Amino acid sequence: MRRRPAAAIPLVDLMEKGHGKIQYSRFCLLVALSAFFWLCLLYFHFVVHTSTRLESISLDAELINTLPADSNPSPVSRSITNEHHEIGVGMERESVVERKKPSNVIPESKGTKKKDRVKQERSTYPFMRALRTVENKSDPCGGRYIYVHDLPPRFNEDMLKECRSLSLWTNMCKFTTNAGLGPPLENVEGVFSNTGWYATNQFAVDVIFSNRMKQYECLTNDSSLAAAIFVPFYAGFDIARYLWGHNISTRDAASLDLVNWLTKRPEWSIMGGKDHFLVAGRITWDFRRLSDQESDWGNKLLFLPAAKNMSMLVVESSPWNANDFGIPYPTYFHPAKDADVIMWQDRMRKLERKHLFCFAGAPRPGNIKSIRGPIIDQCKNSKVGKLLECDFGESKCHSPSSIMQMFQSSLFCLQPQGDSYTRRSAFDSMLAGCIPVFFHPASAYTQYTWHLPKNFSLYSVFIPEDDIRKNASIEQRLSEIPAERVKEMREAVINLIPQLIYADPRSKLETFRDAFDVAVSKVVDKVTKLRKDVIEGRRDDDFIEELSWKYDLLDEGEVVGPHEWDPYFSKPKKDGKADPNSASAEAAKNSWKNEQRPQR
Repeated sequence: MRRRPAAAIPLVDLMEKGHGKIQYSRFCLLVALSAFFWLCLLYFHFVVHTSTRLESISLDAELINTLPADSNPSPVSRSITNEHHEIGVGMERESVVERKKPSNVIPESKGTKKKDRVKQERSTYPFMRALRTVENKSDPCGGRYIYVHDLPPRFNEDMLKECRSLSLWTNMCKFTTNAGLGPPLENVEGVFSNTGWYATNQFAVDVIFSNRMKQYECLTNDSSLAAAIFVPFYAGFDIARYLWGHNISTRDAASLDLVNWLTKRPEWSIMGGKDHFLVAGRITWDFRRLSDQESDWGNKLLFLPAAKNMSMLVVESSPWNANDFGIPYPTYFHPAKDADVIMWQDRMRKLERKHLFCFAGAPRPGNIKSIRGPIIDQCKNSKVGKLLECDFGESKCHSPSSIMQMFQSSLFCLQPQGDSYTRRSAFDSMLAGCIPVFFHPASAYTQYTWHLPKNFSLYSVFIPEDDIRKNASIEQRLSEIPAERVKEMREAVINLIPQLIYADPRSKLETFRDAFDVAVSKVVDKVTKLRKDVIEGRRDDDFIEELSWKYDLLDEGEVVGPHEWDPYFSKPKKDGKADPNSASAEAAKNSWKNEQRPQR
């Protein structure tokens, strides 16, 4: 006997048998579950999602906040330090904590989400747009854009209007003509080529570099695209006005005013100034006053907290500080086209050089450590040496033609320290195809690492100062170098000429990179590396700023250790601090006094 289908049972019968109560309970349960589901959904939307949005807004707010200048920043370029790591600290803080934790502390699912969030945060760095320009293969300026601050004219052009006040002994007005090159040199004696030669002052890089920047092919008005930011402040001309007879407040005024102006700019907030650079055509010691005593030398531009974040290009840098970089002194040659460079190089190759070595300069009788006296004596006593003395009124030392003629007729040009480590003469001699002979590593090897090969033996000879003090014969040392080797070194020097000269600022070389191009490229590389290291969380906690001179000499993968040049860079100390009466400050002071002598 088959049963009747359940659907055929009358509702009255089911209720009578107790089934109505069960059906009603099931209906209520379904309603309750549905209500609970919607409540959970609403809770998730308004509580969790809103919290996430607030966290994102908080991160974005930290991104656009102005980054203060570090009160005690580490080097900007030679190493990525703790302060570098603080760029975008609001974005990076949680990811840094995450990197420090062992990977097994966070479950895999949470760790994956964390990594995704870190990746998303990194993509919001304000300089990411500039980095991504490199990916645009159709853009020849990708990764090379420079933004130039439009400074008030008091920081640059107004100084030129008061050119007579730029030096106590020299009328700089004539040297600021022709975009900073000075008056043209006449080729009366046939020493120069017919065009591109000027009586350029050795401290004119401020205006030359700024005018050269106007011809840079990758300028941009959009700072978010910039690989680096140029500050056209005439720092060298500024300090030149006030070093003698002015108090420290006057000496520091323009530098403090500049920093105040820069730190209020939105461009500064991106990296706290670590992507900024400026140029000063004087030695670094003019900008490193060690105290606030009125008798102390120079201003304190390079010791200002904000300025420590920037890179400063100077004609002589400090071995013990990391925010300045050596660039070549200007020579007399400023070609406007590639053909001028090629013709000059070919001419230097063909010259007959009748002197084994030469020296142009004055003795330093007041400096007991100077080796100039023995060098002058050796030049006088050698039949293959040539001397151009500059301290006894000899007019030839005033003549660029006489100096260049001597360099062109010599195989080796002696370049001992002057009042400070470096000399313009080193670049004049290399321009003449003369192999430089250095006696201190800070005269070139630790100074111009952007422009000269790390392997100094390729283009120069090094004779330690102590050897000269022990009466080592310069003539003998140089005579022992094989003729073929001399030829190779001279060729290396001649090949270096393009990157050691500043092209005419009113034009641009087509295939050669001049000293300006090399310097800008190195600044861009430095800032790019810094940005990438920040993104990847790479840092160097072991960086020692006082050993800065060593870092630029390292090859990839090398670490700082003992060096044969350590004795040359033992910094004078007094009670554990830098001595205000250090040789560096005295050298800067003496270099100013000796500007009364002919330019060398």
